[in-house]
Amino acid sequence: MDSKINTRVIMITFMIGAFFVILNETLLNIALTELMNVFDVDATTVQWMATGFMLVMGVLMPISALLIQWFTTRQMFIGVMTLFLIGTTIAACAVNFSMLLTGRMIQAVGTGLLIPVIMNALLFMYRPEVRGKVMGTFGLVIMFAPAIGPTLSGVIVDFLGWRWLFISVIPFAVFSILFALKFLQNVGEVTRPKVDIISIILSSIGIGGIVYGFSSAGEDPEGFSSIRILSIIFISLLSLLLFVLRQLKLEEPLLDVRVFKNKNYALGVSLFVIVIMVMFASEIMMPMYLQGPLGYSAKFAGLLLLPGALLNGLMSPVMGTLFDRFGPRKLMISGTIGLVGVMIFFSNINPSMPIWSFILVYIILMLSISAIMMPAHTNALNELPKKLYPHGTAIANTLQPIGGALGVSIFVSIMSQGQSSYLEKQSGPITEKLMNEAMTQGVHHAYWFALALCIGAFFISLFIKKAIAPDFEQS
Repeated sequence: MDSKINTRVIMITFMIGAFFVILNETLLNIALTELMNVFDVDATTVQWMATGFMLVMGVLMPISALLIQWFTTRQMFIGVMTLFLIGTTIAACAVNFSMLLTGRMIQAVGTGLLIPVIMNALLFMYRPEVRGKVMGTFGLVIMFAPAIGPTLSGVIVDFLGWRWLFISVIPFAVFSILFALKFLQNVGEVTRPKVDIISIILSSIGIGGIVYGFSSAGEDPEGFSSIRILSIIFISLLSLLLFVLRQLKLEEPLLDVRVFKNKNYALGVSLFVIVIMVMFASEIMMPMYLQGPLGYSAKFAGLLLLPGALLNGLMSPVMGTLFDRFGPRKLMISGTIGLVGVMIFFSNINPSMPIWSFILVYIILMLSISAIMMPAHTNALNELPKKLYPHGTAIANTLQPIGGALGVSIFVSIMSQGQSSYLEKQSGPITEKLMNEAMTQGVHHAYWFALALCIGAFFISLFIKKAIAPDFEQS
């Protein structure tokens, strides 16, 4: 690394931009009902504010590997933040739902490209022996911003109105761009590889279709038995297969899937995806259970889960420091054991359990996730040579929305089937008490599946070793 590079200033620039971009991901969640009333749209339509956002991010992340090699760090960061600012401004000025959705999708372009750009730069800026702490510090932003998003959103919507969800972000986006113009330096090299349009089309259909297909399965009454959903998923998987085969033949692939030949990368990313699935699903199902059988309001349910979400972010730098000192294995084994214990608890929950037990177990869940997710991600990327950094970061970040969509759709489908199966066995009238019992049964079924996943994650963690970066001399 060039000694003239001011890593601290670059890190500050990244964290300012990333915080407000990532905060924006969850800022709208609580406001969706308000937007339905304001623009007179139904739940399926307004859900595109979330589904469409995830879809755009998923499609763009594979392309980020190409863009990172075509443009400098300054060009990418400033360009991405400018797009985000344009989208935010359009959304703030929206006079109809179409205009609001357009702004939201432009925001998603900025969000989808920013994280791979930052991750790639951090790998070049810092030596492997300190990357855990660095990635953990950046992880504080990634975890903390979405954790406070729903709570902050509720306050803003109640006191200022939905437009301020966007207006309040604008000055910080402008500041981030101006700060970058003055201080941000370029990191890494611009190699300008060939652009393969067919690969871009195949990846867009494959990734976009999978995210859309699995997200829709969780909302569709027929779930995975829907011909439409199955057709979308089949076409997407076929496109991905063709994409992978094409990448293996190209001299300069859009996304070099050979990164999976590195054992620690393959195991680390597998563990990362499992954790994402469990985390996303729990963030959906636990609020549903708290509001259903336990009868709490949406805001109170959010507050009950807030301590765990905040601790998840605050512990990220600590876990990063422990990763640098002790390596990934001890953290991951401890974390996966914690996950197994949490899944056993969740697969036996019932409304008679005291509320403090839910809060405590959710805290353990989020602490376990913090012990696994960033260390697994960092160790996986440490295994790669520098030329594969853009590809490794792009693949890992692409798998995040896919893992999230998979987790939510599969868990919600299992829960729904468990509910339906329980209700079909009952002969009496459908009462509120019966519905609550059915939901409890459905949640049990979903977390039995989660328990199997977490046991698998535990066995994966046993085979992960501390990665040795091939392009850095060990100090």
